Amino acid sequence: MSEKLAAGGRKAKAAETEAALKTAARRVFAERGYLNTKITDITAEAGRAAGSFYNHFAGKEELLQAMCTDMLAAGDEAVLAIGSTHSSDFTDFAAVRWHVAAFWSFYRHNRVVLVAMRQAALVSDEFSARLRELIAADQQHLISHLGFVTKAGRALPGDPDLTLVLMQSLLDAFMQRWYASDGQLTAEPVSDDEVIDTVSRFLYRAFNGCDPS
Repeated sequence: MSEKLAAGGRKAKAAETEAALKTAARRVFAERGYLNTKITDITAEAGRAAGSFYNHFAGKEELLQAMCTDMLAAGDEAVLAIGSTHSSDFTDFAAVRWHVAAFWSFYRHNRVVLVAMRQAALVSDEFSARLRELIAADQQHLISHLGFVTKAGRALPGDPDLTLVLMQSLLDAFMQRWYASDGQLTAEPVSDDEVIDTVSRFLYRAFNGCDPS
């Protein structure tokens, strides 16, 4: 029994250290950027011995990969939590707005990891491929949503795949600019809801060629 308790204690301690390293990495990546961060920066921020890092991760890249896995799992849980209001019909303004709001929330919660992945992709083919996988998975999910538009007899701006790339690029670029300006894109501050509504109407018009009813 004592051996089992000891093993359980070691497992809990290891999980605690791993979580501390991930939390510390998020803070250091936000402050210095992924490429400028050293492993010793992360362990110092976590209050752990430098050597303890390698009990959990082979290197900084593996740590970021684990953070990406956590991010996607949390994103799936968040979608399931609000899944009862989800609709795939992009002829419905509420469906478009739901997806914009979901992206807004996802980006807000995961901006540091997303930016770190982009920076890692500059020097790592693995992370470059991972980013492509994320985009492709999102496209695969959304392509059926645009099918409702064409079935309704409305003309998309162009090829559905290209239209989705434009949507993803617009949302991503908008969020990057939003954070770069600390949310001050206009003379007067605007609420999250106002921004989400505006972006949703913009996309709805682009998809459907008309204003939402």
